[in-house]
Amino acid sequence: MLLDPGLDLTLRPMRYPHFFDRYRDAIKNTWTVEEVDLHSDLTDLDRLSAAERHLVSRLVAFFATGDTIVANNLVLNLYQHVNSPEGRLYLSRQLFEEAVHVQFYLNLLDTYVPDEDERTEAFAAVENIPSIRRKAEFCFRWIDSLGNLQRLESREDRRAFLLNLICFAACIEGLFFYGAFAYVYFLRSRGLLHGLASGTNWVFRDESMHMAFAFDVVDTVRAEEPDLFDEKMAQQVREMLAEAVECETQFAGDLLGGGVSGLPVADMRAYLEHVADRRLEQLGLEPMYGTANPLGFMELQDVQELSNFFERRVSAYQVAVGGSVSFDDEF
Repeated sequence: MLLDPGLDLTLRPMRYPHFFDRYRDAIKNTWTVEEVDLHSDLTDLDRLSAAERHLVSRLVAFFATGDTIVANNLVLNLYQHVNSPEGRLYLSRQLFEEAVHVQFYLNLLDTYVPDEDERTEAFAAVENIPSIRRKAEFCFRWIDSLGNLQRLESREDRRAFLLNLICFAACIEGLFFYGAFAYVYFLRSRGLLHGLASGTNWVFRDESMHMAFAFDVVDTVRAEEPDLFDEKMAQQVREMLAEAVECETQFAGDLLGGGVSGLPVADMRAYLEHVADRRLEQLGLEPMYGTANPLGFMELQDVQELSNFFERRVSAYQVAVGGSVSFDDEF
């Protein structure tokens, strides 16, 4: 089975061809940081209000370390336990994409924050910004939850692995990053920072696929070992997501505390609850909040890249298509 100890190397016949399909789809979404033009944003930065500049500063500080944390968990806890060569192909590709995201955020900092001391402070956000430190501590606790577990020998080992995977898919990539993306698209709805938004579109697509693969793994394990995901685990997942919402709400209070016109903290809280409910539904669990999405700009974006936010599939960027961009193919 998928979580049996060991590293199966046999790719033919494939036991999990849908994982290989995920890998092939990810390859189609290849992009490079050099394609993102951030210099057009420099004029916009001068137009921002003090509250908006604070929002951008905090957002960039979170981006500076967020994907590095995800990559660390991928290497330390996930790759060695997915006993499927097809699955490990995808995880290898995901690790590459996390590296591209880190490079994108590095470029973002170099462009937006010319002062070297300010950039250093941004990279140390997990140490000196309480709202970001709280999110990082949440992540580190779940990274540490697997400890020195080298093999999934017992039922409890497998449960621990599933909880870690669900945390990073539903809470970190599926909530923390989705919250961050919402701030970017809010600014774009105001006609600001289109360079940041264009790069975020590509990161957004990658993160959506990371989450989809992780949920594929969860579904596969549940089909093979249905006794693992019992009511106790379901309650742990609810508590995990509730804590993630609280962490991200604190972050929203930090970003928006100066009074950003058009985006109150209450709306961000409602949006986070809405997203948390969608993650529960993806796991076959009942929603906790029943909150509607209050951010109309997330539904009314005029680019098709965002359609996968609502679990519709689209690929707006592919390599090897003769320089054209496809807005219709499913990824």
